[in-house]
Amino acid sequence: MTVAIVGASGAVGQELLRVLSQRQFPVSELRLFGSSRSAGTKYDFEGQQITVEELAHGDAFKGIDIVFASAGAGVSREYAEDITRFGAVLIDNSSAFRMDEQVPLVVPEVNAADALIRPRNIIANPNCTTIQMVVALQAIERLSHVRRVHVSTYQAASGAGAQAMRELEQQYRDWAAGKTDLHVEKFPHQLAFNVIPHVDLFTGNDYTKEEMKMYNETRKIMHSDVKVSATCVRVPSLRAHSESVWIETERPVSVEEAKEAFRQAAGCVLMDEPQNNIYPMPLFLSGKDEVYIGRVRKDLTNENGLTFWCVGDQIRKGAALNAVQIAEYIVKY
Repeated sequence: MTVAIVGASGAVGQELLRVLSQRQFPVSELRLFGSSRSAGTKYDFEGQQITVEELAHGDAFKGIDIVFASAGAGVSREYAEDITRFGAVLIDNSSAFRMDEQVPLVVPEVNAADALIRPRNIIANPNCTTIQMVVALQAIERLSHVRRVHVSTYQAASGAGAQAMRELEQQYRDWAAGKTDLHVEKFPHQLAFNVIPHVDLFTGNDYTKEEMKMYNETRKIMHSDVKVSATCVRVPSLRAHSESVWIETERPVSVEEAKEAFRQAAGCVLMDEPQNNIYPMPLFLSGKDEVYIGRVRKDLTNENGLTFWCVGDQIRKGAALNAVQIAEYIVKY
């Protein structure tokens, strides 16, 4: 396959390079695109030095089979027609097309077949927090329909990109050097030594866009009437998001049933030995592909309720890996 990455210099673009190589995706030719600022930068891919080309309107995508885009919603909207005009499949990591009725929103462990019906030749990669949650929810959905979800997220700096990760690191360095006026740019407040209950912009109902993504995207991916109420929080960890999830199912599901479902589910790893202090933590699970699940319990307020904790790497399964898994599926079928 002739493959292109738009936004190659960003955190997700760099991870796409690693994932494509690690999973031995059948790449015959790889092209990289970026802004004028990134153009000319060279990146290594399987022993080859590939130069980033400046993204521009025209026929640059002629002859390309699959394009991974991770350069923001504005860029994706502007260049989608250029990318797909000659038959390339655009797998887009931004929010630009996620709720478009003609664009499938895909998490392969949940709704892979949706990727085969793409009127605009675009497939949307869901929001990172949604991906992580629906991989876990699907395991329970196979036992009993999930009617309601309450979720609080604990989102790492990586969710705001490579510059945000560097900002958090620099804040800690500056604090250790005795500075009191720490630089704040990527977040509304200092993130070091803090948690910020604010991810993305606030909407008219006082939920943020991130929180509303979890509501809307979950329903589209799972083809479900499930209702999701989310509170999304930024925490001072570098990479991998965590979520505390409460669910209500149509029938009571025992803890034993739920644990076995998580053990068997594609993309899930059960890590649940609280008596031995074993449970998922982002510090130790950054760079992993799966969604790790622990602290599985009955909800004390609802006999049809369960609660669990999950951790997933936002840059891998929450972005680059999910996109490559979509590409693997469409190549196979």
